[in-house]
Amino acid sequence: MTLSDSWASKQATVTRVGAAEAVLRELRSAIEGGELGVGTRLPSEASLATRFGVSRSVVREALRSTTALGLTETHTGKGTFVVSTRVEADAVFGNHSAESLREARPHIEIPAAALAAERRSDDDVDALRELLRRMEREADPKEWVRLDGELHLRIATASGNDVFSAVLAEIREALAGQSERVNLLPDRVTASNAEHRDIVDAIAAGSADAASAAMSRHLRRVQDALGQLSTR
Repeated sequence: MTLSDSWASKQATVTRVGAAEAVLRELRSAIEGGELGVGTRLPSEASLATRFGVSRSVVREALRSTTALGLTETHTGKGTFVVSTRVEADAVFGNHSAESLREARPHIEIPAAALAAERRSDDDVDALRELLRRMEREADPKEWVRLDGELHLRIATASGNDVFSAVLAEIREALAGQSERVNLLPDRVTASNAEHRDIVDAIAAGSADAASAAMSRHLRRVQDALGQLSTR
């Protein structure tokens, strides 16, 4: 019996939270607690689904989360392997560290939101509201992340400053990785949708001060969420 088989045979302790969040919590606890060490091949999706009494799609979502946290890697045809027993506090998204993004984003996106409020066209507002509607209805995490990047880029474009839009376009992959990690927190997507709505409402109303404040709140809460994930 392998290490992962031994762990998988134990009684699961999934609590009544979101199914994928519960499975993620158990997997993370086993990895960070040393039950599943670096190099361990995790049980198959089917085995994990049986252990936790959930569907394979729920297990797949939880495994995407362990990968996003840098704890596992999945290799097609071989399985999912533990590659680290701790979540790095300063993760790397694309070509940029979380710390670099934390320092840079407020200097780009807050003034971009303010300028968007002053310069946006009716088409800009319509496009932003449509993106919001799609995000609020979207159930696929990866598609939501894609729409999130599109929304932030559209705000930068609406600012009329091509430097802001060029920078957001260049770091879009990093922002997607950051967004994917932040969304591991339960209800984070719902909160983010509300924060985005505040930003778009302020832009639509033509209030630079309100748009700046709303974007600043959003970026602070993203950073707070990243901090929670590094210590959970």
